[in-house]
Amino acid sequence: MTVCDTCGNDYNSAMTITQDQNTYTFDSFECAIHKMAPSCAHCGSRVIGHGVRKNGDVFCCEHCAQ
Repeated sequence: MTVCDTCGNDYNSAMTITQDQNTYTFDSFECAIHKMAPSCAHCGSRVIGHGVRKNGDVFCCEHCAQ
């Protein structure tokens, strides 16, 4: 079995995701999002999707980008 890099759960159907040159193992998409998704520069929410970029920062929505 494989251990999740986020929660440490030992899971027999884990997935691996490679970003740039780093490969991670996860037992769920929730753990992958927690480790890999950027956080909004204003409110800290995880940005799942396109989000808004402004001056090099990532925001979850237009409201936070203002």
